[in-house]
Amino acid sequence: MMLMRHSHFKMTIQMIFVALTLAGCAATSTPNYNGILTDLSRPEAERAIDAVRKPNEVMAFYAVKPGNKVADIFASRGYYTAILSQLVGTGGVVYSANPAPRQELHDRLKQPFMANVRVLDGPFDKLALPQDGSLDFVLLHLDYHEIAADVRGAMNKRIFAALKRGASYGVVDHSAKEGVGDSEAKTLHRMDKLLVIKEATSVGFRLAEEGKMLSRADDTRDFSVIKIRDKSDRFVLKFVKP
Repeated sequence: MMLMRHSHFKMTIQMIFVALTLAGCAATSTPNYNGILTDLSRPEAERAIDAVRKPNEVMAFYAVKPGNKVADIFASRGYYTAILSQLVGTGGVVYSANPAPRQELHDRLKQPFMANVRVLDGPFDKLALPQDGSLDFVLLHLDYHEIAADVRGAMNKRIFAALKRGASYGVVDHSAKEGVGDSEAKTLHRMDKLLVIKEATSVGFRLAEEGKMLSRADDTRDFSVIKIRDKSDRFVLKFVKP
């Protein structure tokens, strides 16, 4: 019984330490992004895929900071919603969007330390982000390919309107072979990077930079990422609103 109490106490102290470390970064120019990897408040299943997703490097690339107003589009169960919630802290806001309600996410947000999250459930062509140019960052992680072509244009326009000038829109997805467009979106669950760039820049974004932290030269790009997991090359694009 004493051992269980000791373990629980130790875990609580660790969680508090991580929260304070992330929150305390408001006074510094460079947050401790590696604190994401030691945050024990996140489910074990999510922490188990950190080695592939490298959220510390991705968040550093996009320079998410305490106090930011951000959005996680196609949040699913909330992998990045939870990370963004910790990074932006009590002075920030996270809009977490899904095309339809996800009960797992709604249940998760009952945790007090995720009180800075606002859920947006509904079709993405009418994405309910503020349209006042107040957001610092929007992320769409591994699901651009899941969104229908006739929806993506309207969604990108609403994301553009939501962001401040100079703010960034991040798109991370599984790489398809260049030139295939979105023809393999429903089969291999991959997206042509060139099509993403074309669609984002057509609504006014400028491609600022591409991160290489999730690149894999050994990916033949001819297999389904659903059937063979965690082996895909992933592009990491940073678009900026001029």
